[in-house]
Amino acid sequence: MRSLLLVRPDREEDIAAALESGADCLVLDLAQSIVADDRLLAREHTLAALQQASQRVHRQLLYVCVNSLRSDCIDADLDAVMPGRPDGIILPESQNGADVQHLSVKLAVREAALGLDDGATKIIAIAAATPASIFEMGSYRGASRRLAGLLYGGADLGIAACVLTDGALAPAFSLARSLTLFAAKAANIVAIDGGSPPGIGDACLKRDCETAWHDGFSAKLAVEPDQVAIIGAVFAER
Repeated sequence: MRSLLLVRPDREEDIAAALESGADCLVLDLAQSIVADDRLLAREHTLAALQQASQRVHRQLLYVCVNSLRSDCIDADLDAVMPGRPDGIILPESQNGADVQHLSVKLAVREAALGLDDGATKIIAIAAATPASIFEMGSYRGASRRLAGLLYGGADLGIAACVLTDGALAPAFSLARSLTLFAAKAANIVAIDGGSPPGIGDACLKRDCETAWHDGFSAKLAVEPDQVAIIGAVFAER
């Protein structure tokens, strides 16, 4: 898993492009890209996309980014998408290993109801997404056998901390990113760098990828299908 492509499940053209992108993992975004009034329809689209993608001979890994544990949407999200048997769930705004354990329990109940193997559904936690989470990065080690990776949540952290930058990685964000990397390494799971801005340009994206590769990350999030090829090429050696 080197490239993870974020996809809106309610746009058929985006799903089609994602399936042909070559990304190792598709992340169907049921949380941040969907407004409240469209959630019911978005869940239906997500299930349909899971079913469509799973029928491909050489299918990609399929993850769904649900709403956070502290929202009133996560149970409905899981009820809607788990029949599609996603490979995993992306947990946004994860505070610590206890959040991963909490989600794991929810997944275990649904796996049992659907006749799936216990532990079949993995978890990638979006770490360092809030100021409080920075102080609990070590708690991911040994939190759950489902935990497959940590994704650096710098964009969410900037919003939560009300911090603006001129595009450079400020010291506070550099610290949070490094802690995400070390937490993943300590837990022996995949360290995933956050996405570069859409429209960044090939040269800048390649530089971002090379920096992440040299820093020790094993994968990177793509926010556009055109970013996948560059991410895959840079991370192919790790």
